[in-house]
Amino acid sequence: MPAPRRSRLSLYLDLIRFNRPAGWLVLVWPTLAALWVASGGFPGWHLLAVFVLGTVLMRSAGCCINDIADRDFDRHVKRTTQRPITSGQMSVAEAAMVGVVLALAALCLVLTTRWEAVAWSVPAVLFTILYPFTKRFFAMPQAFLGIAFNFGIVIAFAAVQGQVPATAWVLWCANMFLVLAYDTEYAMVDRDDDLKIGMKTSAITLGRFDVAAIMGFFVLCGLLTVWALAPYALGWPFWLGLAVAAAQVGWHFTLIRHRTREGCFVAFSKSHWIGASLFAGIALGFAVR
Repeated sequence: MPAPRRSRLSLYLDLIRFNRPAGWLVLVWPTLAALWVASGGFPGWHLLAVFVLGTVLMRSAGCCINDIADRDFDRHVKRTTQRPITSGQMSVAEAAMVGVVLALAALCLVLTTRWEAVAWSVPAVLFTILYPFTKRFFAMPQAFLGIAFNFGIVIAFAAVQGQVPATAWVLWCANMFLVLAYDTEYAMVDRDDDLKIGMKTSAITLGRFDVAAIMGFFVLCGLLTVWALAPYALGWPFWLGLAVAAAQVGWHFTLIRHRTREGCFVAFSKSHWIGASLFAGIALGFAVR
C-alpha cells in the first residue's frame, strides 16, 4: 500500500529526523564539552551558536546522505520503510540537494571561526559521506560513525585554540566508546532485519557479547573522560555529573539485557542524557572552580 502524500515541508522535516532530536543531541553534548574545555569555561555566544547550529545542520545533512545510501535496504527494515526516499515520495536528487544546502550552511558558520577549524571540517564532511557505505563491508561500522561524530570535538579545539592538543584526542577516544555503546544499542533494534538483508553492524559482529561490550564501552568512556579532565580540577560538579552518567549506564543495562527491540530503542533514544550529564558537570565545574 503506497504511503499517503505529504507536503514538501513535512517530507523535508522527516528526511532530517526533525521530530527525533536524540540524533543531534548525542552529537551536541560532547562537542559543547570540548568547547568548554578548550575555552577554560564559557566560550562566548558566537562560538556557542556556531557549534550548536552547525551540529544540527551537519547531522541533518548526514541523514540525507544516509537515506540516499540506504534507500534499497530501508524498504526491508520495518522501522524505515516509510522514509521519504524509500517510500518514493522524494527523489534522490532532491534529497541530495537538501543535504548540500544544509552542509553549505554549516560551512558558512565554521567560516566565521579560525581557518584551522575550517580545515578540520573537510575530513569531517568526507567521513560523514563515507559512513553509510561502510555498512556493506566493515564489521563495525559504528566505529566509523564514531570517527565522523567526533570531528565536532576536534573542530571545537581548533576554533578556540588554533590547534588540537592531546586533551582533545583523549576526549575524542572517550566519545568514540560512547558512540560505540549507544549505536550498538541502536543496531540491536534492527538486528533481525539487518541479518536478512546482509547489512553489517556491531550488534551482529559482537553476537552474544553485545550487552557486555556495550557496558565495557561505557566504562572506557568514563575512564578516559576522567583521565582527560583530571588536570582541570573541576571539583564536585564534575564528579556529580559523572555519577549521574554512571547511574544511567546502570539503567541502560536493565533496558538492553533481554535484547528486546523496545528496550534497546529506549536505551538509544535516551542515551543523549549521558552526554548531557557529563557536559553539565564540566560546565558547572568551570563556573565554580
